[in-house]
Amino acid sequence: MSTWHALYYPIKRGSEDAVKKLFATSGRPQFEITAPDGTVVGRLLATMAFVGEGAAIRVIEVDGPLPVVAAHMSRQPEVKEFERQLEEHLTEERDMLSPEGARAFFQKAGMENVLNRRAPAAGEKAA
Repeated sequence: MSTWHALYYPIKRGSEDAVKKLFATSGRPQFEITAPDGTVVGRLLATMAFVGEGAAIRVIEVDGPLPVVAAHMSRQPEVKEFERQLEEHLTEERDMLSPEGARAFFQKAGMENVLNRRAPAAGEKAA
């Protein structure tokens, strides 16, 4: 069963277009998450990004435990480069160089999914 997670990035006013471009041109991380023995233990299923006045939100759908997914994402060169370039547009400083600093940022920026409502398939009744 997949789960949805989001990160909130407070960005400087006036930097919205630059942040939109960063999201649009960022590289793609590896979708499959593997254990050291090569066994697939998770998968990044979807990513969405929203940018508005003074804020950006990244939403991901994953299959697998969030700590495993987060560790995988932190090792991806594309994600590291995106986070590095995003730094100058944020309103709050953060430490992404140490595991403790990165963990603290993601704990603060993480948003809980409280609703995922979908229309019923054709012929089904709404729950």
